[in-house]
Amino acid sequence: MLKPTLHSAVHQRGFTIVELMVGIVLLAILLAMGGPSFAAWLQNSQIRNMSEGLKDGLQLARAEAVRRNALVRFELMTSLDGSCALSASGTNWIVSMDGAAGECNSTNMADAAAPVAPRVIQARPAGDGSRNATVSSTASSITFNGFGRMVSPAADVAIDVSNPDGGSCLKDSGQMRCLRVVVGVGGQVKMCDARSSFTGTSEGC
Repeated sequence: MLKPTLHSAVHQRGFTIVELMVGIVLLAILLAMGGPSFAAWLQNSQIRNMSEGLKDGLQLARAEAVRRNALVRFELMTSLDGSCALSASGTNWIVSMDGAAGECNSTNMADAAAPVAPRVIQARPAGDGSRNATVSSTASSITFNGFGRMVSPAADVAIDVSNPDGGSCLKDSGQMRCLRVVVGVGGQVKMCDARSSFTGTSEGC
């Protein structure tokens, strides 16, 4: 008795051109439906990345002030090169023990053997995952003392983060979930949603 050959024993069948075209059409329909939502998600993620970066920088400044028992600054900057300037709309930030304006590219670190101004602790450029996000703050420089309290300015600071490239904020009937980072006089740092519908909730400001 003859044994079946491999070709006859294993029945192989590929896709027909009709099945392939139907699959491509279905994929195109799904992409067309999900594309705008995915684009909005990407733009919203830039707002969140910027907000979380600001929050992390502020918390770092506060923690370093307590650890060193010294004044530590968090400053919003126009850039991180030698021409940097303080700006309430700056999307770059630097944490240092002295004013860093004009010296953001300094290699004078706080933990160097013989530290000199501006004694930089950490810096973050705007392009780190949030190049389209914009910032609007009530203060460009925030200083914490050794107790972790904000000594300058003397009132709470609100930093609003939005993304005009992605559209207007949800509170303005847009599709961007704009966020706010709030620094209390006591030093507490919180990221929240400024929409009035979130007031009184854990996510609200």
